[in-house]
Amino acid sequence: MNRTHMLEKVSRHEKPWDMLIIGGGATGVGIAVDAASRGYDVLLLEQSDFGKGTSSRSTKLVHGGVRYLEQGNISLVMEALKERGLLRQNAPHLVHDLAFIVPNYDWWEAPFYGMGLKVYDMLAGKFGFGQSKLLNRNEILEEIPTLKTDGLRGGVVYYDGQFDDSRLLINLAATAAEYGAKLLNYVQVTALTRDGDGYVTGAVATDLETGHELKLSARVVINATGAFTDNVRRMADQSVQPMISPSQGIHLVFDKSIMPGDSAIMVPHTSDGRVMFAIPWHDHVVVGTTDTPIESASLDPVPFEQEIEFILETAGEYLNNPPSREDVLSVFVGIRPLVKGGAGTTAALSRDHVIHIDNSGLLTICGGKWTTYRHMAEDCVDHAVTLARLDDKPCITRNLRIHGYHENPDLLGDLAVYGSDALEIQEIAHDDKSLAERLHPALPYIGAEVVYAVRQEMARTVDDFLSRRVRALFLNAEASVAMAPAVAKLMAAELKRDDAWVDEQVAEFKQLAAKYAITSALTTKI
Repeated sequence: MNRTHMLEKVSRHEKPWDMLIIGGGATGVGIAVDAASRGYDVLLLEQSDFGKGTSSRSTKLVHGGVRYLEQGNISLVMEALKERGLLRQNAPHLVHDLAFIVPNYDWWEAPFYGMGLKVYDMLAGKFGFGQSKLLNRNEILEEIPTLKTDGLRGGVVYYDGQFDDSRLLINLAATAAEYGAKLLNYVQVTALTRDGDGYVTGAVATDLETGHELKLSARVVINATGAFTDNVRRMADQSVQPMISPSQGIHLVFDKSIMPGDSAIMVPHTSDGRVMFAIPWHDHVVVGTTDTPIESASLDPVPFEQEIEFILETAGEYLNNPPSREDVLSVFVGIRPLVKGGAGTTAALSRDHVIHIDNSGLLTICGGKWTTYRHMAEDCVDHAVTLARLDDKPCITRNLRIHGYHENPDLLGDLAVYGSDALEIQEIAHDDKSLAERLHPALPYIGAEVVYAVRQEMARTVDDFLSRRVRALFLNAEASVAMAPAVAKLMAAELKRDDAWVDEQVAEFKQLAAKYAITSALTTKI
């Protein structure tokens, strides 16, 4: 995972790649892992940083999807529950069980939701995370003492999974690299090349750091760009009909005090028809999400005022001390690349994935969800092998340990999400004691993590580190800005950048962080 070495190897590569993957989110990187582990020659290109878009902005759940069960999409739920179990098996340092409380305020809710969640348990089978059960009022308040007590009758507890999405993505990229895949961030595909018959044969791309142009040939090109799917398809054929109907969802992040304890809240029905979650995550609480149709996708989407008010209002219906705008430490926004369908609202569109082959031979995969990334990748590679007339090789990812695998991550303290890589970070901190100090008292991150992220995880900007290698910006916008100058200086030393680069990085990060703040007081500080 050294970008300079990767770029050198790509530049020296003379034969056509077996597969050229465009897009460095969960779908694209998952495909790289699957294809490389089968033994294919793989190149992946990402226009920004890995996970800059949707894949770092999820609700942080590895789950079957109780909502899809209600919609009657049993096959998607069963597939997701199985994949949930495989993810915990293959990346225990990043995926863990989480108890979800469904509070009941009406007499019919306990039997209704209790029965539905028993079906959820049954569908999970041997991949189950724990049996759901009914709880009385006192048991519910033991789990979530800050719940509103007026009218509270009891509730249901069930179990799903939680993860750190961008950390998993980086570990997947490292896994793909270990199997020989080449992955490059900050390389933007600007055109697709075609032969005399109009069949896609490769791509032209620009290294955004140097401006150098790369001309790449491949036996099959895979479009895994999520919300930007149709932009790439138009490179091959301007007349294609759009496949994506983008929708955005926001999450508000609060201090742990609004919901102490280790359990989450799941609200099955909100006024916009979505499920809402309040989830403990990295010693904070994440509340979301909304579902708002948008015209087009961007890499740094911003929340709409009505979305913020909706989440605050809904959270206030369930918590004794309703959170206010002043309590919000950060807000992050993700764009769902939903596949177009006949449904009237984006909330009703399915999360099933779709594989489409255009007349040009461009293979596109879209839709799906984080939890099912591995199955999506297997399906996509199977299609790519047929399309490119490659030799069949079996998929091995079902039992493939993901980079960083560690059976007892709790022993690693604040570095638990690094799994086995924590030892290298500890060595860096041991060799230079100044790197063992926290970058900010409100968050657990240390200087050694910055050095490690540049050396081993292809972090190129302050945003890369503070947003995706660690989760500072997503947890506390103000604290992340305070950390930015120290992070920029450490990165500059590793990347051999000058003081002007440091100043530019800090200024750009402050501008970005302002989008994660919703109060005027916080924005002024940033």
